Amino acid sequence: MAGTSAVFLSSNYSGASPVERDGLTWSAKELHLDQLPLQLQEKPSMANALALEGLEDYDVPSNGDVRIVTSINVKFIYFEQINGWVQQLG
Repeated sequence: MAGTSAVFLSSNYSGASPVERDGLTWSAKELHLDQLPLQLQEKPSMANALALEGLEDYDVPSNGDVRIVTSINVKFIYFEQINGWVQQLG
């Protein structure tokens, strides 16, 4: 069962998409990326992006949690303000 957290991948990501894109593109402003938490906490990796979506069912994410999704080798930051995971850039 998919959870309620959203997963946002950079529009520049060139690999196979592990999440439904539905043709939607969100701007950095809409996602409030200028307000991402400065204090980050590394957490255990996840096999795929679907696992991130359902974490609140068994390991509630906190603002600033960072998890790598091993299937695509990308890090995501949990951002409480949008109740979602955004790809860590840079």
